[in-house]
Parts: sequence; C-alpha cells; structure tokens
Amino acid sequence: MSPKTLTLAVAMSSTLALLAGCSTPTVVHKRDGSQIVTPDRPTFNDDTGFYEYQQGGRTIRINKDDVQSIEDVDD
Repeated sequence: MSPKTLTLAVAMSSTLALLAGCSTPTVVHKRDGSQIVTPDRPTFNDDTGFYEYQQGGRTIRINKDDVQSIEDVDD
C-alpha cells in the first residue's frame, strides 16, 4: 500500500469514527402509543410544523401533533 493510499485510508476512518460519535439515537413516543427509534435527534421545521430526521438517505417527517415526547437513548 502506498503512503498516499494509507494516509487517505486513515483520514477516512478517523472521519467516520468522528461522525459516528456525534449521533444521538433518539426514541420518539407518538400519541398513538407507538415508538420510533431514530439514528439522530429529529429537528423541528417551523415552516412545515413537522419533526424531520434522515434515515436511509431519505427525509422522514412526523407531524408535531402526533409526537408525545422525544428522548435520547442512553448508552
């Protein structure tokens, strides 16, 4: 493996480790009694009135009126 390739591999793995450490898994408790586990804390969009989060490359939206509570998952 060339030094350039090795440096790139180390930099990419460090970046991935840093990104993985920043996520905050969250449980969204809905008013109907169901729960949704999200990979990161949903953000609230004031313009639409929906909580939004990314999963599988897609933006998922939950109406704020359907949300009872949002809590972080403890490790």
